[in-house]
Amino acid sequence: MVHLHRPDAAVGHFGVAVNVGSRDEDPAVFGLAHFVEHTIFKGTDTHRSSYIINRMEAVGGELNAYTSKEETVVYSTFPAGNLHRAMTLIADLVANSRFPERELEKEREVVADEIDSYLDSPADAVFDDFDDLLFAGHGIGHNILGTREALASFTPELCRQYLRERYTQDNIVLFYAGDVPADKFFRQAERLFARLPLTGLRIKRSAPEVTDVFDHTVHIPSHQAHTVTGARICQLDSPERYTYALLSNIMGGPGMNSLLNVSMRERNGLVYSVESSTSFYTDCGALTIYFGCDPADTRRCRRLVAQTVDRLASGYMTPKRLEAAVTQYMGQRIVALDNTESRILALAREFLLTGQPTVPGRATEALRSITPDALASAAASLRLSTLTLAPE
Repeated sequence: MVHLHRPDAAVGHFGVAVNVGSRDEDPAVFGLAHFVEHTIFKGTDTHRSSYIINRMEAVGGELNAYTSKEETVVYSTFPAGNLHRAMTLIADLVANSRFPERELEKEREVVADEIDSYLDSPADAVFDDFDDLLFAGHGIGHNILGTREALASFTPELCRQYLRERYTQDNIVLFYAGDVPADKFFRQAERLFARLPLTGLRIKRSAPEVTDVFDHTVHIPSHQAHTVTGARICQLDSPERYTYALLSNIMGGPGMNSLLNVSMRERNGLVYSVESSTSFYTDCGALTIYFGCDPADTRRCRRLVAQTVDRLASGYMTPKRLEAAVTQYMGQRIVALDNTESRILALAREFLLTGQPTVPGRATEALRSITPDALASAAASLRLSTLTLAPE
């Protein structure tokens, strides 16, 4: 359990983070983790879906859920004083959901539409296609939404079995941020969630093999070219995690002064936006750079990306520049974590996937210890692969 005490908070956040995601699915049931997350609200042993969707809304709160590559999260945000209401509801969902056939049929169409709308957005689809190549043959690469063919095979019993086998005490972290003290929260949590099975089993994962560098162009009906270039990097608990995160932020973070934004947009007007990001998993990671541009400018944009990486690998970051970059990145982190919802979700994810509690000040210490040579070495280590979705 993860508890973030905020004595004067007017809003609370409570939820369950489950150590299972799309990477843990067999190919025949790609999309099952996401489908269960969608349909867990459709009725339990004692309550209909109408009760579930109104329970938190009635007090001004809301019920949310999402699925990622490695975790599924069900949680609620609510006015202070409603923790017990939220905990009771979510405990019922994760222990007693029934997945009625009629409700599943309706939600199947919703998810199918979600799959289609995602495919209609090449700026989103290019990331999935890139992951599928970067992690070729491994579950971590496939689309979280799955396929229409697999979607048609999901039955109530399959969903109930998935819940029994995956939503267990061994596989979950409960998290709460709000005004209720830790001891009271722990007592309520133990009482309500003791009904979940304790199997002694944990999700077993194997790291994907390192693939060859690739450079692919796929032609699609589109007016703009969408490109992702990136590379494999370290896993979530690696000491190098903060070095790669800082490197990504320097190249294409949210700041308008990121190297790629200055080079590609401010100086040359080639793109509306360019962004670099990192994804850290339990046994691997990826650094990716995305830009959309006029098809005629793709080659030039790619050249600017390569030049930026080479410049960083060649010692561009002097001690003074590095100090400024660290200060900016730490400030951005402070602003982002000022959002309590984002903060508690991040704390829960890290504890869920690493088994280690967050150590206050660890990120600051790690960032302050990065040297120019370490940053240059990280840039030099990037074996960049590229995928472009280009107009036909």
